[in-house]
Amino acid sequence: MVDQEIIRESLKGILDPELGLNIVDLGLIYDIEIQDGDVRVAFTLTAMGCPIGPMIGEQIQETVMALPGVKNVNAELVFNPPWDPSLMNEDLREELGF
Repeated sequence: MVDQEIIRESLKGILDPELGLNIVDLGLIYDIEIQDGDVRVAFTLTAMGCPIGPMIGEQIQETVMALPGVKNVNAELVFNPPWDPSLMNEDLREELGF
């Protein structure tokens, strides 16, 4: 059975193409909801005008859909709250000097 931890680990394989860092450690995954094999992933981008939103959304859908027990995936791009460096993994934040 799929759970949030399995989904988060699988999403670490998706890299922000500009930074080359995974979207989970960057703090771009805001929420994961699972109900009867349907998964909703709320994600954001480092900047509102960033053109990679559709590409990241497609990668989230493909990655999560490949997990056992997943029937449907809704990758929802949100901007509330706005992303800032405080949302990054603490080790990554220190490594990047934030």
